This record gives sequence, C-alpha cells and structure tokens, in this order.
Amino acid sequence: MAGIAEVAAHAGVSKATASRALSGGGYVSPATKSRVRAAAAELGYVPSAGAVGLATGRTQNVGVVMPYVNRWFFAEVLEGIQQALLEQGLDLTLYDAKPGSDGRARIFDDFLARKRFDGLIAVGLEPVDHELEHLTRIDRPIVSVVGSSDLTSVVAVDDDYAARRATEHLIGLGHREIAFVGGAPESHWAHVDQERLAGYRHAMREAGLSQFVRHAHSEVTLPGGYAAAADLLGDARRRPTAIVGVCDEVALGAIIAAQRLGIQVPSALSVVGIDDHEFAEMFALTTLQQVPREQGRAAVDMLLAEITDPERPRTELRMPARMVIRNSTAAVRSHDHEDA
Repeated sequence: MAGIAEVAAHAGVSKATASRALSGGGYVSPATKSRVRAAAAELGYVPSAGAVGLATGRTQNVGVVMPYVNRWFFAEVLEGIQQALLEQGLDLTLYDAKPGSDGRARIFDDFLARKRFDGLIAVGLEPVDHELEHLTRIDRPIVSVVGSSDLTSVVAVDDDYAARRATEHLIGLGHREIAFVGGAPESHWAHVDQERLAGYRHAMREAGLSQFVRHAHSEVTLPGGYAAAADLLGDARRRPTAIVGVCDEVALGAIIAAQRLGIQVPSALSVVGIDDHEFAEMFALTTLQQVPREQGRAAVDMLLAEITDPERPRTELRMPARMVIRNSTAAVRSHDHEDA
C-alpha cells in the first residue's frame, strides 16, 4: 500500500504539503490539493486515523449516546447517523445508556469524560438528573435528536404539529369523543409525550371539544398501549369513538386491545398513531410519518458544522410529520355521534 511519501512524489510536492492537502489541516491551493488527492486515489492511499488526528488535532470519531439500540426509532436514527458518518470517512463510538442501569452512570461519569470523540450526538435524552447539562461540560460540540434544550442544537420532528394533525384528521371524520393514549409524567419520553399531548389538546380546544378531552396514561410501548386501551375501551358507557396514540407502538397496542374486546377497527373505533413504525403498514395504521434516518443524517450535518466552526450558534431543526392515511380510521357512525 502506498504511503504519504509516494503520494507526495507522484504529485510533485513535499510530504508536508501532501499531508495538509489530504487532511485539511492547513492551507493548500485548490489546484495543488486536487493534484494530491488525484495522486492518492490513483495510488490507493488511505490515511490512517492517527495520522489525520495528528495533522488536524481531531479524533475523526463521533460519539453517539442513546437509551436503547434495539427499539425501532433509535435503531433507525442510528442507521442514518452511521450512513452519514461513513460517507464522511468518520468513525462512530456508540454508548448504550439504558435508563436505570449501572452502565448509564458510568457512561456519563467516566467514558464520555475521556473525550475520545470530536463531537457527540445525544439521542432521546430527557433532562433528568441534569444529564444533558453534564454533557455540555465535556467541551465538545453536541447535537440532540428528540427533545428541546437551550443547551445544545436540536433535530426533531414537530411533535405538537403531528398530534394536532392526527386529532384534526379524526375531527374531520366527525369524531368528538377522541381519547389520547400514552405517556406518563415518569416516562423517559416525558418531553415528547407532553408536546404531543399538548397538540391533541390544542386541536380539541380549537374545535370546541374541550369537554371530550381524555388522557389515558401508559408506558410508551406496545404492551403499555394495549393495557391502557383495554381499560379505556372496556367501559362501554364511556367508550371513545377514536384514539390518538402518542406513538405507533401505543396505537398498535390499542388496535390489538380493541380486537380482543370485539370492537371493530375502523367501523366502531378509529385509531391514529405518530411515527410510521415498521409495523404500521402491517396493521394498516393511519399515522403521522416521521423519518428517523433523516433526523440522524441531519444531526450529523449539524454536528460537523459545529465541529468546523465552534462559534456557530446553536440551531433547532423541527421536521414536519407527513400524514399517511391507511385503513384504521373512518367516519364516525351516525348513531354513535347521536348517542354521544
């Protein structure tokens, strides 16, 4: 394999100039840089991370910390991050910070403090125990995916908008007794839950339906949605005609609960989710689609811009969710509307 000396000789420049041209660690004229890079490509030269680090003072590595790696949203975000970093020739170090685990404390107190990365992407971290504030003390650029913070730049879906659109879709179908299922104060997703709950409440209030607002708390999981919906739908006298799930997993749990109770979806119950989970199509779930991979890629772009320019002001990118109508929603039955 060719070394930097061979590249320099092939391009007719000094080793120092070749190194600067390939690392970006100093000024080299565009023409010379192009000639050196063409020589490197022709010779199959691949710079080592250590060599680049010495030239630029950077590790060429980005840290990613998230609470789960085996749940759909986080896995999709991670895939987007990894693809974007690979395209830039950068490495990734993943920190799996499961909530409530001993390893989580070590990650925040020890591993991250070693600063073996040029910047950090924090996915789905709520401001519990001041963890995000703790991260900002490591003196590295940080971008958050999901949530809201004045401490870091943020990439997220517009959660309030998504829940308002979901609720307005049901209202447009004639539903009044619309319940919101999912989310609890102690949930790890507390901020997202509250934003989506607020969007639902806004839509209900603007439609003059405040008296019908109902919130069934649940864990933000499919089993959590199932349990909450089973309890909610089990009372035939107060049964809603429609449900907005805080996320698709909760909405899918509600559909399964309805089926087991003999309640037909969508003829007797309409259900809307938020996310467009990988199982949404299988259950014909109407949902507000967010694209986690795009959020991951956007976070990388934002982070690299901050690494290049440490004085760059914090930014916030809120991606709109797109309505995807399938077969889990339908117009309210006239006698249900009259009975209400």
